[in-house]
Amino acid sequence: MPNPVIQLNNVSFLRKDKRILHDICWRIEPGQHWALLGANSSGKTSLLRIITGYEWPSRGTVNVLGNEFGRCAISGLRKHIGYVSSALNTKLPENDSATDIVLSGIDATIGLHRHYSADEHKQAFESMQKMSVQQCKDQTYSILSQGERQRILIARAIINHPEILILDESCAGLDPAARNHFLNDLQILTSHDNAPTIIFVTHHIEEISPWITNVFILKQGVCQASGKTHDLLTSETLSDAFGCKCSVTKENRRYYLQVSEQART
Repeated sequence: MPNPVIQLNNVSFLRKDKRILHDICWRIEPGQHWALLGANSSGKTSLLRIITGYEWPSRGTVNVLGNEFGRCAISGLRKHIGYVSSALNTKLPENDSATDIVLSGIDATIGLHRHYSADEHKQAFESMQKMSVQQCKDQTYSILSQGERQRILIARAIINHPEILILDESCAGLDPAARNHFLNDLQILTSHDNAPTIIFVTHHIEEISPWITNVFILKQGVCQASGKTHDLLTSETLSDAFGCKCSVTKENRRYYLQVSEQART
């Protein structure tokens, strides 16, 4: 059996004596793509920061790509993890070209701080091709649409061919048409040889496309459910997760959620 991509064993996390995560166990196998679901303040961001080595668990063990935290160089391991968050939009130089933004992913810097070779420029163009934004290569980042920006951020994240790609609410701010195109591009990305394992963080189950094989649901820092997508995206499970009466329907292999009762206090 191949080694898991990610293995969390009984991970707990405290901040100023407040419990953020408790006894989290999560195993991600090669070839799987996961959605991470949970209400606000459920612990999703803290869990991602632990996986990427920016936070340290108060208890438990973390193993990523065969490397046990505490026995490996975290800085080197991060080069194999792509991370995309809409929060990054406000930090990038808006006057840089789309190509410059993607190139900065090679060294994981904000802005360019050295000369990049012809081979590196080719690498950036190939990353943009994978996300269908090669036509934007010479355009200034500030004039790109929200959907184009999200694709450029993913091209930046995959330029080093990471083995894990974390997409943290990457559909935020997209209109319905742009979101649909964006999700289709992600499906194409997962079909490539050596595609990264994707962790897709969202509040909206309609963004969970057929290529997402599994779902991990957090509730108040505890794993409420973990398993196959078709088993967990149910009215009962999501009503419990979000603390309100939810109705889940499925149409054309996509899931839809309707809230029919206000959240319980």
